[in-house]
Amino acid sequence: MRENATSSDLLAWYDAHARRLPWRTSPADRRAGRQPDPYAVWLSEVMLQQTTVAAVKAYFTRFMLLWPTVEALAAARDEDVMAEWAGLGYYARARNLLKCAREVTELGSFPDTRDGLQKLPGIGPYTSAAISAIAYDHPETVLDGNVERVMSRLYAVLEPLPDSKESLRALAARLTPNHRAGDYAQAVMDLGATVCTPRSPTCGLCPWSTACLAREQGIADTLPRKKPKAPKPTRLGIAYIAKRADGAWLLERRPDKGLLGGMLGWPGAPWGEERIAQPPLKANWQLLPEEARHTFTHFHLRLDVQIAHLPLEARAQGCEFIDRHSFKPSSLPTVMRKAFDLAQSAFDEPK
Repeated sequence: MRENATSSDLLAWYDAHARRLPWRTSPADRRAGRQPDPYAVWLSEVMLQQTTVAAVKAYFTRFMLLWPTVEALAAARDEDVMAEWAGLGYYARARNLLKCAREVTELGSFPDTRDGLQKLPGIGPYTSAAISAIAYDHPETVLDGNVERVMSRLYAVLEPLPDSKESLRALAARLTPNHRAGDYAQAVMDLGATVCTPRSPTCGLCPWSTACLAREQGIADTLPRKKPKAPKPTRLGIAYIAKRADGAWLLERRPDKGLLGGMLGWPGAPWGEERIAQPPLKANWQLLPEEARHTFTHFHLRLDVQIAHLPLEARAQGCEFIDRHSFKPSSLPTVMRKAFDLAQSAFDEPK
């Protein structure tokens, strides 16, 4: 006989199987009276937007060491935060992170309601609900990809995403409890991440297995259904990488708005259907045989890489030379670092 899913069954499972994460307050700590740090919850949720837990752990730990409070982050230099963010991608998040930290510092603390949180830079419906639930234990319905998958299977929702999103939200809201809402929000996300996984879900370990319609019908691993994605277009561009005689590298800071906004990168031109760009200065530019390739959310990018050796007196309008001792390739956005890796090999070759 099929049973109904209950939040208490999931919370009992979570008490025994909760993941240990650097930003998380464990169920035992909560019972002992330790409350989550809203700053840590917010920082982790922003980092986790479209990024995996495995990728975020080291970044979160580093940020907390450098800026242990929201006030410390608010006082940080933009370029330092952007450099530490490099590699996480979606750099608008880092810009909004600073704006939000400064706004919260002016307010004196984080708002504790979903509506109040959603007024802050970079905090949308999901993130506001997650922070409100996890940090303040408010019974907000949290719906990320893991929760969508769990709900679609639990109730055998055949309508494909994204059309089924609001239906899944309503189903998730039915199960969200008034008591231990923060633990429940993390529990259902953990269930999706560790048991109700995209491929080969381990239904035998699931606390809701006897309530799951998709398991009963033998279709769990086919859900959620998704509409076919349109193929990603390919954009073209050029990266001009120049090294001065004293070892300094020529870089430019990208505009605040747009992709990789505010980040240092190699001079180039807007990415489009053709490679149209003017070098940042006159030099003996050499085209490398290999392209730098990178995939963003909405398109593939192919960059020609051109390199040049520059004399000490070289100057380029709108660009800056970064001393070789100050230059850190790890601070570059991933696509710029890929271009640098190709260029560095060429610069290291005997002339």
